[in-house]
Amino acid sequence: MPARLIYLMGPSGSGKDSVIDAARDALHRLDVDVARRVITRSAESVGEHAIGVSPQAFERMRRDAEFAMNWHANGLQYGIQRDINLRLAQGASVLVNGSRAYLPQALTQYPQLLPILLTVDTQVLRLRLEARGRETPEQIDQRLQRNERLQSDPAVWEEGAVRIEALDNSADLQGAVQRLLALLARHGISAAKDRI
Repeated sequence: MPARLIYLMGPSGSGKDSVIDAARDALHRLDVDVARRVITRSAESVGEHAIGVSPQAFERMRRDAEFAMNWHANGLQYGIQRDINLRLAQGASVLVNGSRAYLPQALTQYPQLLPILLTVDTQVLRLRLEARGRETPEQIDQRLQRNERLQSDPAVWEEGAVRIEALDNSADLQGAVQRLLALLARHGISAAKDRI
């Protein structure tokens, strides 16, 4: 199988960072690299192991074409550095923590992309959002409403002719990791390949 871009999406608080971190060793054994995002949020912020930059630095990086993909969400700028293209060309699949709103553009750039949407029970999501303490109660309510819409809208599960895979993360983290690995295996990502 050729290298694939694995595009993991999910509402804020769904546990994308936790699933990625817990799966990191297993992904490495499958020759799947995890892309590190560039975010206009302090590197000291609680959350993923991202590269925190100022809005000005992010804009400079964008102007200098340092990103393979970049988008705006939740008041922040997010970027995936263009070195993923080299890693894909060398035969490594690459997992990115992406945005559902950016998926159409990502598919234009990477037509063989494997889109995965992390789902989580709304009450579990409420507890996670409250525990991390990053949002106001009003913002939490908005995120919960969006989560409900995401799970009930059939249009969310397709983008053009591409079907989006669901990955539940409502229960234990290791269960979600095992479901992720099984999903990747169904798509032919189940053994490390020799790189070019």
